[in-house]
Amino acid sequence: MRETGAIKFAHESSGHALAAFPGFEALDAAREELRRMGLLGVEESGIAFGNVSLRDGMTDSFYITGSGTGGLSALTPQDCAKVVAYDFERNWLRCEGRVIASAESFTHAAIYAMDPQVRAVIHGHNHALWRGLVERSLSTRPDVPYGTPEVAREVQRLFRETNVRTKKIFAMAGHEAGIVAFGPDLRHALDVLIAAGTLSR
Repeated sequence: MRETGAIKFAHESSGHALAAFPGFEALDAAREELRRMGLLGVEESGIAFGNVSLRDGMTDSFYITGSGTGGLSALTPQDCAKVVAYDFERNWLRCEGRVIASAESFTHAAIYAMDPQVRAVIHGHNHALWRGLVERSLSTRPDVPYGTPEVAREVQRLFRETNVRTKKIFAMAGHEAGIVAFGPDLRHALDVLIAAGTLSR
């Protein structure tokens, strides 16, 4: 099973299985809701899409579903990675666990770095919602590829130059159908997605 966001960063991993972590049940429940909504899953071509992350306490580290796990019917802590260090300029991150962190890890990392109040980030796919956000200029630039240091810097630009901090949602114009929502917890991030989806109809 492949993931839409091919891994484009250099990474180091502990190689050890990730133990159960605080908040896993909430992350798993949010992922299940996203699957029911069709925002996370696997395409007919076999390409998986969508990921969820949760900040580790008050640190800049975060737990995130692993690359290619969007199509799994059930998730375990071992299907997640903990990102413990990253460097946008070096295009590098270090994680704990046996799976590779999602290709969108830099996007998640940039959001956590820009707003200490954010504790959860969701990346899903929905064409209608994506188009609506792009039309409202709540999006990264179309020439910025996903999974790269460039997209991390573009997320930082959105926080500095737009009202994305209050809207808590944006589209990835260079990643068709890709949308990102975030909030102080997973429930809030999910509600942002649901509300935005209703408005886009």
